Amino acid sequence: MGITKTEIFTKQQNEIALIAKAFGHPARVAILQHLFKMQTCICGDLVNEIGLAQPTISQHLKELKNLGLIKGNVEGTSVCYCINPDKWNEALGLFKEFLVLQPTKQNQCK
Repeated sequence: MGITKTEIFTKQQNEIALIAKAFGHPARVAILQHLFKMQTCICGDLVNEIGLAQPTISQHLKELKNLGLIKGNVEGTSVCYCINPDKWNEALGLFKEFLVLQPTKQNQCK
């Protein structure tokens, strides 16, 4: 059986790509920004704030939660979402390391 495409890349490259994919949709960016601003909220608050349908917001929340960027805690009949600071700091470190790479030679492209 052949290897999957992700297996030819490093763990760090795969992690950066997964997190970048989460940032690749403006709704998920808006959700993250709102969670940072409010510290915590429920799906209904996001529906009102962002203006998308509840199932759409729920799907975006699921993707962010699967990556670990956010956490969700059941409070009564609702799920209260917040940023997962441990995973967020890990992602921040990955992107800082990636984005500050300096070329070792003078760029020859013109």
